[in-house]
Amino acid sequence: MTDLEAMVNVRYMVDDVDAAVEFYTTHLGFTLRTSAAPAFADVVRGGLRLLLSGPASSAGRPMPDGATPVPGGWNRIHLIVDDIATEVTRLRAAGLTFRNEIVSGPGGRQILLEDPSGNVVELFQPAR
Repeated sequence: MTDLEAMVNVRYMVDDVDAAVEFYTTHLGFTLRTSAAPAFADVVRGGLRLLLSGPASSAGRPMPDGATPVPGGWNRIHLIVDDIATEVTRLRAAGLTFRNEIVSGPGGRQILLEDPSGNVVELFQPAR
């Protein structure tokens, strides 16, 4: 098994590969693995490999029915944080966009952050 096969791989469609790489590496602790911008790049964090596919990538090609893959939606990666309030303050100070405010539930607290293309990243602080 290769290192890539041992990782969880998630693909996000993005409008701008360079902007997405900047977002994930600057704000969320990912490391750039490879880049073929403007078509594609992949970034890693722990066991997660995030494939960032722009409109020029093979993943961005229209489907047989003509539908074009686009960013956004509600599926998301889920990142555990130690202190959600501190993370939200830091990310808001950097000018980043959230879909909601912090909400609390039986398992912990969460908020939905948007990347530059509107893809969702859930920040989650487990209940203690």
